[in-house]
Amino acid sequence: MAWANSKIFMAFLEDVFENTTAMDLNSDTFKAALYDNDITPSQTVTSANTAYNAGQWTASGNEVTDGSEWATGGVALGSVTSAFSSNVYTFDAADTASGTSATLAAVFGCLVYDDTIAAPVADQGVCFNYFGGTNSVTDGTFTIQWHANGIFQITA
Repeated sequence: MAWANSKIFMAFLEDVFENTTAMDLNSDTFKAALYDNDITPSQTVTSANTAYNAGQWTASGNEVTDGSEWATGGVALGSVTSAFSSNVYTFDAADTASGTSATLAAVFGCLVYDDTIAAPVADQGVCFNYFGGTNSVTDGTFTIQWHANGIFQITA
């Protein structure tokens, strides 16, 4: 079935709301790992299967990388913000870019995950973001331009 949309993992929401995981959306390190079209992301998988290098998100065979330009494990999100205003919670970051000489092909989306926590699930996924089709760069800069409304929003 492959990529079709962008979603917040339900397990992430449940684990944060029930205090099962100690994610700090204001100060933890979050990364974006790139993936090809050989996976079928699902928002209803278990916490363990949202994690980087687990389930659909294995590095071997599915992740798209380019050495130090977009390393295995992804690129850290910069200027992460976590804010609530007018009954809307927004999680956002600065646009995320590779080095200037990246060569990446057949990139369809990314996994955003918490690279800080180790338990109960290491590298637990927060959400996955579909880029709308295949994206590539040859000897240039690959940039994820997050939506003006953030990486994700939740309306209360």
